[in-house]
Amino acid sequence: MDDKDLQILRLVQSNARLTAESISQDVGLSPPAVQKRLKKLRETGAIEREIAVVSPAKVGREMMIIVEVILERENLAHLDAFKRRIRTADCVQQCYYTTGEADFVLILTVKDIKEYEQFTQTHFFEESNISRFKTSVVMDRVKVSLDVI
Repeated sequence: MDDKDLQILRLVQSNARLTAESISQDVGLSPPAVQKRLKKLRETGAIEREIAVVSPAKVGREMMIIVEVILERENLAHLDAFKRRIRTADCVQQCYYTTGEADFVLILTVKDIKEYEQFTQTHFFEESNISRFKTSVVMDRVKVSLDVI
């Protein structure tokens, strides 16, 4: 990966709909050269996915919640089981296996506190391996980004 690839990545991480022609003007390459580099960046996994960022407010999921989860037991089978369950939970946007006090940190979007309560019943209270969890309700989305470079 060279400087041109990094320039291309900076542009497409902010707007995946940019055309090769538009990118070419910013990075000083021809559109076919940009297309070739984009293809390689996708094939090598440097570009994992191209997604649309949906406004939670526009789809009725304005409440964002951060949850720290502490497991009772941390053996591989229990960790994998928790990860599998969380991957299937629609309201979980992000899940991180972490060091420190919490074993996992979750970012959720829900329509209201009732939906979150249902989530806790299903994923925490009905699960015997959850020691405890700590909930923080987000008051303001100050910065939201998936930019890496």
